[in-house]
Amino acid sequence: MSERPQPLIVGAGPAGIRAAEALVAAGLRPLVVDEAPACGGQIYRQRLVQDGRSTKDLYGSEAGKAERLHAAFAALEGRIDYWPQALLWNLRDGVADIAVGGTARRVAYDGLVLATGATDRVLPVPGWTLPGVFTLGGSQVALKAQGCAIGSRVVFAGSGPLLYLVAWQYMKAGVEVAAVLDAAPASAKLALLKALPLDPGIVLRGARFVAELRLRGVVIRSGIEGLRFEGEGRVSGVSWRESGRERRLACDGVGYGLALRSETQLSDLAGCAFRFDRRDRAWLPQRDAAGRASVAGVYLAGDGAGIAGADAAERAGERAALALLEDRDLAIDKARAVMLEAEMVRIGKLRDALEAAFPFPARWAETIDDATTLCRCEEITAGSIREAVNRLDISEINRLKAVSRVGMGRCQGRMCSSASAEVLAAATAKPLDAVGRLRAQAPVKPIPLALQLAADLPEAAANLPEAAE
Repeated sequence: MSERPQPLIVGAGPAGIRAAEALVAAGLRPLVVDEAPACGGQIYRQRLVQDGRSTKDLYGSEAGKAERLHAAFAALEGRIDYWPQALLWNLRDGVADIAVGGTARRVAYDGLVLATGATDRVLPVPGWTLPGVFTLGGSQVALKAQGCAIGSRVVFAGSGPLLYLVAWQYMKAGVEVAAVLDAAPASAKLALLKALPLDPGIVLRGARFVAELRLRGVVIRSGIEGLRFEGEGRVSGVSWRESGRERRLACDGVGYGLALRSETQLSDLAGCAFRFDRRDRAWLPQRDAAGRASVAGVYLAGDGAGIAGADAAERAGERAALALLEDRDLAIDKARAVMLEAEMVRIGKLRDALEAAFPFPARWAETIDDATTLCRCEEITAGSIREAVNRLDISEINRLKAVSRVGMGRCQGRMCSSASAEVLAAATAKPLDAVGRLRAQAPVKPIPLALQLAADLPEAAANLPEAAE
């Protein structure tokens, strides 16, 4: 009788690490696949080379959590199979296609934990494709993993807690932070009073970031509108409108983003049912309190199933692993499971308050001008989308994709789908959930053609060794 296939964990951030730990404790040996060269995810990303910085330098007040997670994963060595720098690009019928080390691997799994994390939500504005303009997450990656800044005089713009965190991290690293431009009105921050009793540490830490930025002379503005990035060949300045007045600052680097969006493509390929989440303004895979998806044997954890942050991801990863064990009729600590679920409910309420403090700029889709590029892969502008909607009476986003090519490029809609849906909803005067969601297709990220051939036609790919490099 053949041996039962391994559980498969996708992602080695907080959720994936805790899921692996729980499965190993129960005697299982999971396969952990992650795109990064080392564990930690985005929030606890490790540097590429030792450069003299301490964990305190890298993670600030979260250094202790980072060290504990990195150590927990290191302790699993020899008891898990771990493939770093590996892209899981397709899922079907209990089998995963993975590109790793220039080769194609097809792996059968029994139990799938998707801990895919999140990326920045970007709402395009004029000049957003200029060199020197980075997402907030990209700005953070440059600083943490590569030890470099995105400019010598940097402006951070957009909204969300990450906006102030990254600006503070750059300031502490010795970079001149020219301004923090928050699209949320200052009055919205009153919502943080509801968050205070739920987690005073987070709220007070955020207040400290703002205070220290102000003490260093950083310009902080709220309720900004009409954001534009300017420059010829590279960003050289930022302009915006505030209280009816036009303002401008010179800079040579910009970090920009408006909260986060869940990475859900693999959940879609796994066949999971989706629901519209009004807080996140996104379609998310359905899951129960334990992390079970609508598809038997698939478990969802962390920001890939809904934005909740690193602390929630740790708990969700462990709880999803316990659900997998339960479904294998293995004993678990039920009191621990109940506690984890209660913690996730508390953190969910905290996230509600934080989202209220950094609300979505509701008028963005109405005010973005026609010339602004919406889909940079296919060079589709907001105006061309509006023209297609009006000329062809389009009201559903996959139909819009078919006629305009929006979302057909290298990112497969990962960067442009949120903005495209917002523009489509505004142009048709429909609620956002009514325009639907882009369906995921494999490969979820670009791979060499030879690797896809190797997965589907191994004998054909054998004749193309150089293409797999």
